[in-house]
Amino acid sequence: MTYCVGLSVNEGIVMLSDTRTNAGLDNISTFSKMFAVEQPGERALLLTTAGNLAITQAVWNHLQAGVWHNGLLQKLTDVPDMVVAAQLVGAAVRLVAQQDGPALAAQGLAFDCSLLLGGQIAGGPPRLFLIYSAGNFIEATDDTPFLQIGEHKYGKPILDRVLTPRTSLIEGVALTLISMDSTLRSNLSVGMPLDLGVIRTNELATCTRRRITDEDPYYRTIRDGWSQALRDAYLALPRPDFVL
Repeated sequence: MTYCVGLSVNEGIVMLSDTRTNAGLDNISTFSKMFAVEQPGERALLLTTAGNLAITQAVWNHLQAGVWHNGLLQKLTDVPDMVVAAQLVGAAVRLVAQQDGPALAAQGLAFDCSLLLGGQIAGGPPRLFLIYSAGNFIEATDDTPFLQIGEHKYGKPILDRVLTPRTSLIEGVALTLISMDSTLRSNLSVGMPLDLGVIRTNELATCTRRRITDEDPYYRTIRDGWSQALRDAYLALPRPDFVL
């Protein structure tokens, strides 16, 4: 399994993914699940994936080669806006489903994938989408400015409590790392290292791409500081006066 999270705030897009692929307790591998499409000054997109690795890699390969959509063979490098980009990713998912779905079903396996697509194309605002295994999608909004795929439940509470569209990119990076650390502590199917990508509004380029290991100084600061802050907050809470 995996965990990927994306934030859409006024200052831009933050995306973070783990790299663990688990095909059994004795078959754990590391694969990057973050892909970038960038034409500086014209577009910057980040794609993260969860689910069956063979499916998600096939989707990415089709996107690189080009996918027929609306009568045109299109790539993420030439779509006119972010909505069409999300539609193209959905079309690639459906294409892989047509090709591999019957063989998977014959083996009793589900067609399992989900993807986050975030970024900005010149002429439009930054946008963040979650594409499902059916190829349909939803978009992050001001009411819910984050999207998650994979093992999302452990990292959701901090985002629900803190994140708003006014959150800065720097604060957003810290929030995604706290969200990821909470997941890492509670689910063995999610693992280091991590891939981080940040796109600042109207720069039309990826301002940060970073591979974060367990030894990364900032990650260690976040991990240890958050743990201590939680312990301190717990100890500062009043104890129940109704327990005899």
